[in-house]
Amino acid sequence: MSDEVLPPGWPTQVRPPGSPEWERSAVAWLFDLCPPDYRAYEVLRRHPAVLARFAAHHVQAGMDAARQGLATARDELRDVVSTETIGAAVAAYEREGARLLVTGRAVGLVEEALRGTRFHRRL
Repeated sequence: MSDEVLPPGWPTQVRPPGSPEWERSAVAWLFDLCPPDYRAYEVLRRHPAVLARFAAHHVQAGMDAARQGLATARDELRDVVSTETIGAAVAAYEREGARLLVTGRAVGLVEEALRGTRFHRRL
């Protein structure tokens, strides 16, 4: 029996490393996280580890944007929309930041697996 496991945070859309079609599922998931134009780059289609790096940077940029938006939303929107709407925008930035944090961890795990890391049960 193998002691390989999927670590917490592994994306449900990606098959386990070593299983049939696992890399194909990883590539499809990574491309879905990136801008559609990334699919035009042959280097990203041919080298999943390079695609994972691009996806990691893209998700990080989204986290940075959510953090910046959260920090500035009240000042930037105060003369544009109601206080209630600003509160909803702040809540949306908070949810998006949390979602992207989880996604960033998942991208990191997939990237590690694409580079050959195998995850084992800890005792």
